[in-house]
Amino acid sequence: MSMRNYSTVTEFLLAGLTDQSELQLPLFCLFLGIYLVTVVGNLGMISIIGLNSQLHTPMYYFLSSLSFLDVCYSSVITPKMLAGFLSRDKAISYSGCMAQLFFFCIFVISECYMLAAMAYDRYAAICSPLLYNVIMSPRVCSLLVAAVFSIGFTDAVIHTGCILRLSFCGSNIINHYFCDIVPLIKISCSNTYIDELLIFVIGGFNMVATSLTIIISYAFIVSSILQIHSEEGRSKAFSTCSSHLTAVLIFYGSLMSMYLKPASSTSVTQEKASSVFYTTVIPMLNPLIYSLRNKEVKNAMLKLIRRKISS
Repeated sequence: MSMRNYSTVTEFLLAGLTDQSELQLPLFCLFLGIYLVTVVGNLGMISIIGLNSQLHTPMYYFLSSLSFLDVCYSSVITPKMLAGFLSRDKAISYSGCMAQLFFFCIFVISECYMLAAMAYDRYAAICSPLLYNVIMSPRVCSLLVAAVFSIGFTDAVIHTGCILRLSFCGSNIINHYFCDIVPLIKISCSNTYIDELLIFVIGGFNMVATSLTIIISYAFIVSSILQIHSEEGRSKAFSTCSSHLTAVLIFYGSLMSMYLKPASSTSVTQEKASSVFYTTVIPMLNPLIYSLRNKEVKNAMLKLIRRKISS
């Protein structure tokens, strides 16, 4: 059946994170603070890396790309969520909803592959230091980042295209704070078997491929670290790895709990809780995990501040 004949929905209503009125203002302040830290932290990181020639290395090239992704996909979601806390008008147009879904898919899928690329970069640096400049040449780094965004774009086209073919002829209330695939499937009056299958197959492949890359890379990294004779050196290296892996576990854990199960078996509360982690918390944490614990970035930041003060 064609969507044109059966879909009468021209706009959706976003239920938001919670319907308790007394929580709206506190949640607005909380998520506004998180969003400001996210934007300032990630844009600041991009600026520091761009302005300091000593940070023009593959690792920081990937880090600046990750910061760009974090700003983008957080900005696709959070402003609309913040508006929902203060306004009674929860409406979002059909085209606006599909656009939000499309760009969210691009950035969140690209984030998965960017984390995998960063893990591979660290593997090359620690396990093959003599060949590092050859393995991670500027051309290779550019191709990896281009591949990351290409995969994100392709998967976003597939997911959004499948949602566009669905009919919405009943309720137009999306029981979520943004237009995501699973909540949209739940209110469709079409057969959503193909959509659910694609989520499981494409999402499963993306998560397995990227998580395996990260796990295997860090297995080799840990093996190399264990061969370091200095106890201080091993401790420092393990600390860096644990921070990265903590962020990865939170990111992938929340994604898997959301997407790698049938839509009917996921509670609304669980969906929203999982989504909060990868749409708001992780983009804020990444600059802290990957940057503020890094002495090179700290030194570059201090030099930039001193330069500004002295001028």
